[in-house]
Amino acid sequence: MLDDIVSPVVDEGLGNSSYLVDLGDGRALAVDACLDLRGLRAEADRRGLRIAFAADTHLHADFLSGSMQLAATDEARVLASASGGRAFEHLGLEDNDDVDLGGLTLRALTTPGHTDEHLAYLLLDGYREIGVFTGGSLIVGSAARTDLVSADRTEKLARAQYHSLHRLAALPDEVTVWPTHGAGSFCSAGAVRSGAATSIGTERASNPLIAAPDEDAFVAMLLGSLGNYPPYFDRLGEENRRGPAVLPSLLQVTSMDPAAVHRACEAGAEIIDVRPVASFAEVHPRGALSIPLRPAFASWLGWLAPHDRPLVILRDGQQDLDEVLWQAAKIGYQNIVGELAGGIVAWMGAGLDTGSISLTEARPMEGVRVLDIRQTAEFEAGHVPGAVHVELGDLPVRIDELGDEPTVVMCGHGERAMGAASLLTRAGVSDLLVLDGGPEDWAGANGQILETGR
Repeated sequence: MLDDIVSPVVDEGLGNSSYLVDLGDGRALAVDACLDLRGLRAEADRRGLRIAFAADTHLHADFLSGSMQLAATDEARVLASASGGRAFEHLGLEDNDDVDLGGLTLRALTTPGHTDEHLAYLLLDGYREIGVFTGGSLIVGSAARTDLVSADRTEKLARAQYHSLHRLAALPDEVTVWPTHGAGSFCSAGAVRSGAATSIGTERASNPLIAAPDEDAFVAMLLGSLGNYPPYFDRLGEENRRGPAVLPSLLQVTSMDPAAVHRACEAGAEIIDVRPVASFAEVHPRGALSIPLRPAFASWLGWLAPHDRPLVILRDGQQDLDEVLWQAAKIGYQNIVGELAGGIVAWMGAGLDTGSISLTEARPMEGVRVLDIRQTAEFEAGHVPGAVHVELGDLPVRIDELGDEPTVVMCGHGERAMGAASLLTRAGVSDLLVLDGGPEDWAGANGQILETGR
């Protein structure tokens, strides 16, 4: 029944879900729509719906909201917290305010913690509580982090998050929980179970944060699970408060010949090479940054590439430029000024500098440093004995610690490792191999057993 009303639209790369709610009369409500509206619009078109309302649970740090875009293109009414200070037209909601959606009702519940102005939205059919859109408060098996507003408010917001979770946990067991942040989201704290939805009863029975014996224990557990997050998170909350620019339905950039790209790089631009790992390994423009195009492209663009310098894209002809540009736009990267016309063949044909990085399968090898650039939680779950650990997001500011010695760079499969290798070669580390595989492959080939912990 609920599947006929509420459709999740999952962004696998960011680990988030938006939701489309069928209001039963040809209109729809969108909850936590991302600026990249392609998936949400496709679902609305499939169901023959017009988006009439766009509700934001909070000022997002990990993506630009699509609410203003929907207001401009679909005349959607924007719903958001009255205390958020948003600088654009919206219906500001206070605690327990109801919005009549025509047959269904949306009730605002103040649930501070992830942000100060956070709202959850309870969906009601008459007096029956159907489900709750919890944004970054209660999520599947966890809660969202509380350190994104400012460092000096982290503990206070964690204590607010404790009360918000328990407020939501007091709802009836059968109420469905539709969170925005999920597995893979850098907004999440600790381990998050997979799945876009859960229920109040399931979370009350299995969520370790709800099971914490008291507020202090909850705060210690939540704050102890916080990892790093991409630097663009520090900007997007304010951009969402001001209101993101409304973008055209088709994003375009200039096609630049190799000479123009070379001149741009000399003036401070950077080449982002989105081709697959093997293509970059074989040959690439010297100094290019490898960020392969895949669902997680936006996250790693936001970790590694500057947002305040021009970027030029290098792709294979089969790769979708629209995908590159929308993934960049949804995290506020509108500084892509062009793409290299003719790709790597044109660059080589112009006689411009190139480089290569050796890609290797796991094999017995001695006398090399193993550099593991995965996230801390991944590393602690199992790593090669003696491996040096530097998270990929930290590498730009820690390269000088490493020095130049024979090194095998590894992640889980090779995409992040090649990004790390492209940074290392720019810093002068020359004797590099990138592992086509993960720690299990390397340990097996070298007769080792993975270690856990630090």
